[in-house]
Amino acid sequence: MPYLLIAAGGTGGHMFPAQALAEAMLQKGWRVRLSTDARGARYTGGFPHSTEIVEATSATFARGGLAAKALVGPKIAGGVTSMAMQMMRDRPDVVVGFGGYPSIPALGAATLLTVPRMIHEQNGVLGRVNQLFAKRVAQVACGVWPTDLPDGAKGVHTGNPVRGAVLERAAAGYIPPGDYPMSVLVMGGSQGARILSDVVPGALAALPEDLRDHIRVAHQARDEDGERVTAFYADHGIRAEVLPFFDDVPRRMSDAQLVISRSGASSVADISVIGRPSILVPFAAAAGDHQTANARGLVQAGGAIMIPENLLDVAALTEQITAVLTNPEAAQKMARAALSTGAPDATERLVHLVEELAQKETP
Repeated sequence: MPYLLIAAGGTGGHMFPAQALAEAMLQKGWRVRLSTDARGARYTGGFPHSTEIVEATSATFARGGLAAKALVGPKIAGGVTSMAMQMMRDRPDVVVGFGGYPSIPALGAATLLTVPRMIHEQNGVLGRVNQLFAKRVAQVACGVWPTDLPDGAKGVHTGNPVRGAVLERAAAGYIPPGDYPMSVLVMGGSQGARILSDVVPGALAALPEDLRDHIRVAHQARDEDGERVTAFYADHGIRAEVLPFFDDVPRRMSDAQLVISRSGASSVADISVIGRPSILVPFAAAAGDHQTANARGLVQAGGAIMIPENLLDVAALTEQITAVLTNPEAAQKMARAALSTGAPDATERLVHLVEELAQKETP
């Protein structure tokens, strides 16, 4: 039975694509082991029970004081040594890293032992760990295209695996804007959502009255912003549902005439797989400005309008919303363009790369 070792760090952005690959490879008859840390272990509840889970010793320079930083090197070295010893006893056929510091031990050991290996990057800019290994692996599977890669790294566009609920809505028929109720979905993401709560309600309120009267809004806002956003919409006669979390985003997105969102990797993947016009406001504080890179493909294809955070105000946003919702043909074209960038088969593409790598000679 072939053996796949998956290494992933402690955030959902790293763990969810890893889970998708684990599920698919188990169905293919592979044995799958996940190497992560204590933080990553919190996200393993959705992994199939037959996935073996091991905690690796790693560390990051990004947290802690001088004393903690001084221990980072030895901790990482210890984690790599321990993982190398495990691999010598039970050698994987392929190692796949999904980013994050907990993926260092497995990728480091695989490099030392020349085990076939690849990485998957969710964002349009490589994370620190993936940047470290990009030239030391057979391939970089890119969730966003184009992705900024260092010279010498071999990249292939796979897309980001999306949830089954999104796949069920893939390429759902788009109803262009018109003289009837229209839905606008506002998604702030897990970080930096406040600026959307500050600007979007005012921008919608500033729309021409005949357009505004047809709007129905679903707005994801932080708990601390929810009450004032709800009150603003009510005061301006805009029908709106404001919640801190929507558990039915795929349905709401497929019903929407327009999506206003941050450009996190998963949001961009959902928008492109379902195929909806969007206005994207990248989170300015994202590491390496990766949310701007995430938005690039959609914007270049004509499926999205990007407004940098420092240029986002009521007037600018109102202008762009009006441009989309008063031009059905352009909106329909945006929906098709967004769909053209989607990768509903992202998991299958990853599976193919793993199987291909297992059959090749060790790099």
